[in-house]
Amino acid sequence: MTQKKQTTQSKQTTPLLSENMREFIFKPTESGLRIDKYISQELSSTRNAAVILIEGGNCLVNKRAVKKNYKINANDLIEVSLPPPETVDIVAQDIPLDIIFEDKELLVVNKPRGMVTHPAHGHKDGTLVNALLYHCGNSLSGINGELRPGIVHRLDMNTSGLLVVAKNDFAHNALAAQIKDRKLKREYEAVVAGKPGELSETYFSIDAPIGRDTRDRKKMTVTAKNSKSAVTHYKIIEQYDKAAHLRLRLTTGRTHQIRVHMAHIGHPVLGDDVYGNGKPKWLKGQCLHSRTIGFSHPRTGEELEFSAPLPEYFLKLLRSISS
Repeated sequence: MTQKKQTTQSKQTTPLLSENMREFIFKPTESGLRIDKYISQELSSTRNAAVILIEGGNCLVNKRAVKKNYKINANDLIEVSLPPPETVDIVAQDIPLDIIFEDKELLVVNKPRGMVTHPAHGHKDGTLVNALLYHCGNSLSGINGELRPGIVHRLDMNTSGLLVVAKNDFAHNALAAQIKDRKLKREYEAVVAGKPGELSETYFSIDAPIGRDTRDRKKMTVTAKNSKSAVTHYKIIEQYDKAAHLRLRLTTGRTHQIRVHMAHIGHPVLGDDVYGNGKPKWLKGQCLHSRTIGFSHPRTGEELEFSAPLPEYFLKLLRSISS
């Protein structure tokens, strides 16, 4: 039985760019971009968080309030004030963590399949965040609010493997900037249905925008409407009779990206019960593992890279399809 304790975590409307500052001044050099998009880019936040700031009067352009669709002009004076964080209680649970690396700034954690990254509807506890709060106490960034402290990027519940966790806002912003600038290395391994190409050291590329599925809001899909660019690269490690073992690299990091892209080209990840046919059933989710992660340390600038071995469920599937 897991132990629980209460801990306090800061909740913020939008990310901070430093640990202490609450006010920012921007002077754009180009015209034409909507103010909500510009603010979300500059603060590495969601568009919705930027809209909340604008509509709440926390964003002034040339000393005047504007609407979210205002188009900026070069040399506009843009002032953004962030509201002070609220204090909330979150349950911390004594759940074992497979920590690959840890220092004062961050952790690299090997998440098991079946563990939800952060609390959500239907998963209020037992998540990676609950475990991190027990392990780290208040030493986690508060950028993403009460439900996602420390989480710079996420993995789906049934995707195993490595992710990086920030212990403070400085580290969080530095790591988020690397993701935004596509400098954070993410390499996955998966087993997919069929034969998606020839054995080669050359990577195949899937360049197809991903957006919300209008027929099912819980799913993502390849679409040109209300979507974002998405690029996945893959090569075949081993080809079997009816399946292939792949290594995949991400240029972008959209929700369910690998699963959506592989299903889009007709080779869904085995076990995926959302974008594939869910077979084999004993997998209970997609055979997808975050094998390697690499980034520049936010304080020292040292280039770091970590790898996690393939978990037993993955090896079991490889044995079953190779026999």
